[in-house]
Amino acid sequence: MVHQFDDGDFAALRDESARARELDRAHVFHSWSAQRLIDPPTVARAQGSTVIDGEGREFLDFSSQLVNTNIGHQHPAVVQAIKDQADVLCTISPATVNTARSEAARLITDRTPAGLDHVFFTNGGADANEHAIRMARLHTGRTKVLSRYRSYHGGTQTAVNVTGDPRRWENETGESGIVHFFGPFLYRSEFHADTEAEETERALQHLRRTIELEGPATIAAIILESIPGTAGIMVPSPEYMQGVRALCDEFGIVLIADEVMAGFGRSGKWFAFEHFDIVPDLVTFAKGVNSGYVPLGGVVINDAIFETFAERVYPGGLTYSGHPLACAAAVATINAMAEEGMVEHAARIGENIIGPRLRQIAENSKHVGEVRGTGAFWAIELVWDKESKEPLAPYGGGSPEVASVVAALKEHGVIPFNNYHRLHVVPPINISEEDLERGLGVFEKVLTDLDFPR
Repeated sequence: MVHQFDDGDFAALRDESARARELDRAHVFHSWSAQRLIDPPTVARAQGSTVIDGEGREFLDFSSQLVNTNIGHQHPAVVQAIKDQADVLCTISPATVNTARSEAARLITDRTPAGLDHVFFTNGGADANEHAIRMARLHTGRTKVLSRYRSYHGGTQTAVNVTGDPRRWENETGESGIVHFFGPFLYRSEFHADTEAEETERALQHLRRTIELEGPATIAAIILESIPGTAGIMVPSPEYMQGVRALCDEFGIVLIADEVMAGFGRSGKWFAFEHFDIVPDLVTFAKGVNSGYVPLGGVVINDAIFETFAERVYPGGLTYSGHPLACAAAVATINAMAEEGMVEHAARIGENIIGPRLRQIAENSKHVGEVRGTGAFWAIELVWDKESKEPLAPYGGGSPEVASVVAALKEHGVIPFNNYHRLHVVPPINISEEDLERGLGVFEKVLTDLDFPR
């Protein structure tokens, strides 16, 4: 599809985009990339669930960018809130009080369980996890942190060491105090399980033995994405998460729930840990808290850990902690999500549209091994064949076959989220049913037509 610009608008858009691309290639250093081997697309405009490239072509954004534009692009209430805040107070020291920060903290803690009543604001998810780990270590007086393989917690030093996917490998330091363990993932079970109940039981036994062999008195925290995001959207059973909570209680270990990607409606609840009837000790967030319009993250802190620093200085802070523009965007985002029923919408479309449609695609596609997810948070496993479950791209890498699938989706006007051999269906949580069905129709056409020879 082509956006309907008049000739003058189109020419201006094209010139603007060409200039942006020229400057980008001359001066911008991109994340997670070999700089001369990438060909980044130019995005000129965006609105709702649609982005427009430098040629005026429209695409449905089924990636929510980096799974952060939870309420879509350019929501008018959030855009206006940023403008209004800029007229009043653009920035101020975190050592002061300002209305936007205070209200954002109230709205966030209104949605966490009782006893999780304090918020330390950061600039994003990685530094939220950095500070949560620091708080846990100082609170317990212990050093080690346990994290599962197949996880992602951020690109800063401690966060990338805690991460359990290949992005850790070249950044890892041996003195980080991080220990990794296997979490439950029945489709690719490390525990030779045949049922979810077996997977849960054996994964919990593995975690208990890891704690025992590492020394419970040395372990400050277990950090888990409530539902792993980039690593594959493997939804754990409630019994598993309750078992982790019980192990933490038994051994005096802080439980950190990483809600950076899964939080703020993505899973069909305000926070993904609500699916499992548990209460973490620390909750990290970012991304969806203000749909990524202005960088913001944070840590929600329980009463016990708050008391550790009630009369003891917390040795950490950031110049932009609780930035007024970011917090004003968060206030407007949370209010819009509540007023427009977006969390309920995400739950409904996941149960009634995305899940059934993806399961139908899996039945009819030679190369779809499994689909899984909840809310507006789904993964599609691409495999060579359903019997072997061999990934269509190697773990930690890509393949021409997967690249061709991504290209075909884009050619039909849909931007997917791709990681290794997986596609993730993660549109804005307020996407219209019409746009959702149209995008899923593209997935259906592309994936059911696949037939890669070995």
